[in-house]
Amino acid sequence: MTEWFEFGMLFAFGFSWPFAIARTWKAKRVDGKSPWFMAIVLAGYACGIAARLADGRPENDWLVWVYLLDMALVSTDLALYFRFRDAGAAPAGTIETRKSGH
Repeated sequence: MTEWFEFGMLFAFGFSWPFAIARTWKAKRVDGKSPWFMAIVLAGYACGIAARLADGRPENDWLVWVYLLDMALVSTDLALYFRFRDAGAAPAGTIETRKSGH
């Protein structure tokens, strides 16, 4: 029974990532995103996979695939972060990057 609650948690949390990915792709900006947060989420999923494989109950190993799907979604969002992280930065030498007071 506990594996279904775990699945519910994974589904609910994983459900939000496609929307985040779509928003990042459409805007081509990553304002407000944290690569550290996404890295911590990936580490948490890796721990969940390790727990599933170490619990000695192979009938629940199907949850590993759900973890892997969620990890793929988070990894996609993280890759988009690195692709678009400089999209909102002002080019060097523009007014926005000069020190004020001149």
